Amino acid sequence: MSGHYEARTTLGRVINEIEETLIAVFLGLMTVITFVNVVARYVFNANVLWALEATVFLFAWLVLFGVSYCVKITAHLGVDALVSVFSPPIRRVITMFALIATLAYAVLLLVGSWDYWYKFATTASFLEVNDVPFPDWIQIALGLTDEGEPLYDYLPRYIPYFILPFGMALFLARLLEAGWDIITGRRTMLIASHEVEEMLEEVAAQRKED
Repeated sequence: MSGHYEARTTLGRVINEIEETLIAVFLGLMTVITFVNVVARYVFNANVLWALEATVFLFAWLVLFGVSYCVKITAHLGVDALVSVFSPPIRRVITMFALIATLAYAVLLLVGSWDYWYKFATTASFLEVNDVPFPDWIQIALGLTDEGEPLYDYLPRYIPYFILPFGMALFLARLLEAGWDIITGRRTMLIASHEVEEMLEEVAAQRKED
Protein backbone atom coordinates (compact mmCIF):
# COMPACT_ATOMS: atom_id res chain seq x y z
CA MET A 1 0.00 0.00 0.00
CA SER A 2 1.36 3.38 -0.88
CA GLY A 3 1.39 5.94 1.87
CA HIS A 4 1.53 9.65 2.43
CA TYR A 5 5.08 10.75 3.19
CA GLU A 6 5.64 13.10 6.10
CA ALA A 7 9.12 14.49 6.65
CA ARG A 8 10.27 14.41 10.26
CA THR A 9 12.64 17.39 10.08
CA THR A 10 12.64 20.87 8.56
CA LEU A 11 15.39 19.84 6.14
CA GLY A 12 13.36 16.79 5.16
CA ARG A 13 10.33 18.95 4.45
CA VAL A 14 12.42 21.31 2.32
CA ILE A 15 13.89 18.42 0.33
CA ASN A 16 10.44 16.91 -0.11
CA GLU A 17 9.09 20.20 -1.47
CA ILE A 18 12.04 20.48 -3.88
CA GLU A 19 11.49 16.93 -5.14
CA GLU A 20 7.78 17.38 -5.72
CA THR A 21 8.33 20.78 -7.37
CA LEU A 22 10.99 19.44 -9.74
CA ILE A 23 8.81 16.50 -10.75
CA ALA A 24 5.95 18.91 -11.50
CA VAL A 25 8.31 21.20 -13.45
CA PHE A 26 9.66 18.34 -15.57
CA LEU A 27 6.16 17.14 -16.39
CA GLY A 28 4.94 20.68 -17.08
CA LEU A 29 7.86 21.50 -19.39
CA MET A 30 7.32 18.27 -21.32
CA THR A 31 3.67 19.17 -21.82
CA VAL A 32 4.34 22.77 -22.84
CA ILE A 33 7.16 21.91 -25.26
CA THR A 34 5.13 19.15 -26.90
CA PHE A 35 2.06 21.40 -27.21
CA VAL A 36 4.07 24.27 -28.71
CA ASN A 37 5.72 21.96 -31.21
CA VAL A 38 2.37 20.49 -32.30
CA VAL A 39 0.90 23.97 -32.79
CA ALA A 40 3.98 25.12 -34.68
CA ARG A 41 3.91 22.09 -36.95
CA TYR A 42 0.21 21.88 -37.79
CA VAL A 43 -0.81 25.54 -37.58
CA PHE A 44 2.26 27.43 -38.78
CA ASN A 45 3.86 24.65 -40.83
CA ALA A 46 7.05 25.09 -38.81
CA ASN A 47 8.99 22.89 -36.43
CA VAL A 48 10.81 23.35 -33.14
CA LEU A 49 13.90 21.33 -34.01
CA TRP A 50 15.04 20.73 -30.45
CA ALA A 51 11.60 19.88 -29.01
CA LEU A 52 11.79 16.09 -29.38
CA GLU A 53 15.25 15.76 -27.88
CA ALA A 54 14.42 18.14 -25.03
CA THR A 55 11.28 16.14 -24.27
CA VAL A 56 13.27 12.91 -24.22
CA PHE A 57 15.76 14.38 -21.75
CA LEU A 58 12.99 15.76 -19.55
CA PHE A 59 11.24 12.40 -19.57
CA ALA A 60 14.49 10.69 -18.57
CA TRP A 61 14.95 13.16 -15.72
CA LEU A 62 11.34 12.65 -14.66
CA VAL A 63 11.67 8.86 -14.58
CA LEU A 64 15.09 8.66 -12.94
CA PHE A 65 14.20 11.33 -10.42
CA GLY A 66 10.87 9.63 -9.80
CA VAL A 67 12.47 6.29 -8.94
CA SER A 68 13.70 7.59 -5.59
CA TYR A 69 10.50 9.54 -5.00
CA CYS A 70 8.42 6.38 -5.41
CA VAL A 71 10.63 4.59 -2.88
CA LYS A 72 9.99 7.44 -0.47
CA ILE A 73 6.19 7.28 -0.74
CA THR A 74 6.06 3.46 -1.13
CA ALA A 75 4.63 3.66 -4.63
CA HIS A 76 6.67 1.02 -6.47
CA LEU A 77 4.29 -1.74 -7.48
CA GLY A 78 4.82 -5.28 -6.29
CA VAL A 79 2.97 -8.51 -5.60
CA ASP A 80 3.06 -9.83 -2.05
CA ALA A 81 0.50 -12.63 -2.35
CA LEU A 82 3.08 -15.22 -1.27
CA VAL A 83 4.71 -13.07 1.39
CA SER A 84 1.35 -12.25 2.97
CA VAL A 85 0.75 -15.88 3.97
CA PHE A 86 3.64 -15.75 6.43
CA SER A 87 3.57 -14.37 9.95
CA PRO A 88 4.69 -10.75 10.53
CA PRO A 89 8.17 -11.73 11.84
CA ILE A 90 8.87 -13.83 8.74
CA ARG A 91 7.50 -11.09 6.49
CA ARG A 92 9.89 -8.70 8.17
CA VAL A 93 12.84 -10.99 7.42
CA ILE A 94 11.77 -11.33 3.79
CA THR A 95 11.40 -7.57 3.50
CA MET A 96 14.90 -7.03 4.89
CA PHE A 97 16.31 -9.56 2.43
CA ALA A 98 14.55 -7.71 -0.41
CA LEU A 99 15.95 -4.44 0.91
CA ILE A 100 19.53 -5.78 0.97
CA ALA A 101 19.18 -7.12 -2.58
CA THR A 102 17.76 -3.81 -3.78
CA LEU A 103 20.55 -1.88 -2.05
CA ALA A 104 23.15 -4.02 -3.79
CA TYR A 105 21.41 -3.39 -7.11
CA ALA A 106 21.31 0.36 -6.42
CA VAL A 107 25.04 0.42 -5.64
CA LEU A 108 25.80 -1.34 -8.93
CA LEU A 109 23.62 1.15 -10.79
CA LEU A 110 25.28 4.09 -9.05
CA VAL A 111 28.80 2.88 -9.85
CA GLY A 112 27.90 2.13 -13.46
CA SER A 113 26.08 5.41 -14.01
CA TRP A 114 28.93 7.40 -12.44
CA ASP A 115 31.51 5.70 -14.65
CA TYR A 116 29.36 6.39 -17.71
CA TRP A 117 28.73 10.05 -16.85
CA TYR A 118 32.28 10.81 -15.69
CA LYS A 119 33.61 10.06 -19.17
CA PHE A 120 31.38 12.76 -20.64
CA ALA A 121 32.31 15.21 -17.89
CA THR A 122 36.06 14.82 -18.42
CA THR A 123 37.71 13.34 -21.50
CA ALA A 124 34.57 13.57 -23.66
CA SER A 125 33.29 16.91 -22.38
CA PHE A 126 33.44 18.31 -25.91
CA LEU A 127 30.61 16.04 -27.07
CA GLU A 128 27.29 17.81 -27.57
CA VAL A 129 23.69 16.68 -27.93
CA ASN A 130 22.13 16.74 -31.37
CA ASP A 131 19.52 19.50 -31.27
CA VAL A 132 19.15 21.35 -27.95
CA PRO A 133 21.02 24.69 -28.21
CA PHE A 134 23.15 26.05 -25.37
CA PRO A 135 22.56 29.83 -25.11
CA ASP A 136 25.72 31.93 -25.19
CA TRP A 137 24.71 34.05 -22.19
CA ILE A 138 24.42 30.97 -19.99
CA GLN A 139 27.86 29.76 -21.07
CA ILE A 140 29.35 33.17 -20.35
CA ALA A 141 27.69 33.27 -16.93
CA LEU A 142 29.06 29.80 -16.14
CA GLY A 143 32.51 30.62 -17.46
CA LEU A 144 32.31 28.08 -20.29
CA THR A 145 34.32 30.21 -22.69
CA ASP A 146 37.59 30.16 -24.58
CA GLU A 147 39.10 33.63 -24.98
CA GLY A 148 35.67 35.11 -24.40
CA GLU A 149 33.90 32.87 -26.91
CA PRO A 150 31.33 30.26 -25.84
CA LEU A 151 32.59 26.69 -26.05
CA TYR A 152 29.42 25.02 -27.28
CA ASP A 153 26.77 25.39 -29.94
CA TYR A 154 24.59 22.72 -28.38
CA LEU A 155 24.13 21.47 -24.84
CA PRO A 156 27.13 19.36 -23.72
CA ARG A 157 26.09 15.81 -23.02
CA TYR A 158 27.40 15.75 -19.48
CA ILE A 159 24.64 18.15 -18.39
CA PRO A 160 21.55 16.07 -19.28
CA TYR A 161 23.41 12.84 -18.51
CA PHE A 162 24.09 14.02 -14.95
CA ILE A 163 20.71 12.65 -13.91
CA LEU A 164 22.16 9.13 -14.17
CA PRO A 165 24.51 9.26 -11.15
CA PHE A 166 22.37 11.87 -9.38
CA GLY A 167 19.18 9.83 -9.73
CA MET A 168 20.89 6.63 -8.60
CA ALA A 169 22.44 8.41 -5.60
CA LEU A 170 18.97 9.61 -4.59
CA PHE A 171 17.62 6.10 -5.14
CA LEU A 172 20.27 4.65 -2.83
CA ALA A 173 19.65 7.33 -0.21
CA ARG A 174 15.91 6.70 -0.20
CA LEU A 175 16.47 2.95 0.10
CA LEU A 176 18.66 3.53 3.15
CA GLU A 177 15.95 5.76 4.61
CA ALA A 178 13.32 3.11 3.88
CA GLY A 179 15.52 0.46 5.48
CA TRP A 180 15.83 2.51 8.66
CA ASP A 181 12.06 3.02 8.73
CA ILE A 182 11.56 -0.74 8.39
CA ILE A 183 14.03 -1.44 11.20
CA THR A 184 12.38 1.11 13.50
CA GLY A 185 8.87 -0.10 12.67
CA ARG A 186 7.67 3.03 10.87
CA ARG A 187 7.25 1.04 7.68
CA THR A 188 6.54 -2.58 6.81
CA MET A 189 7.22 -2.92 3.07
CA LEU A 190 9.19 -1.50 0.15
CA ILE A 191 6.39 -1.94 -2.37
CA ALA A 192 2.80 -0.92 -2.90
CA SER A 193 0.88 -4.18 -3.16
CA HIS A 194 -2.19 -2.80 -4.92
CA GLU A 195 -3.23 -6.15 -6.36
CA VAL A 196 -3.48 -7.88 -2.99
CA GLU A 197 -5.08 -4.79 -1.48
CA GLU A 198 -7.85 -4.85 -4.09
CA MET A 199 -8.40 -8.59 -3.56
CA LEU A 200 -8.77 -8.11 0.18
CA GLU A 201 -11.23 -5.28 -0.37
CA GLU A 202 -13.29 -7.52 -2.67
CA VAL A 203 -13.32 -10.32 -0.08
CA ALA A 204 -14.37 -7.88 2.64
CA ALA A 205 -17.17 -6.55 0.44
CA GLN A 206 -18.41 -10.09 -0.29
CA ARG A 207 -18.46 -10.93 3.42
CA LYS A 208 -20.55 -7.85 4.13
CA GLU A 209 -23.03 -8.88 1.44
CA ASP A 210 -23.26 -12.40 2.90
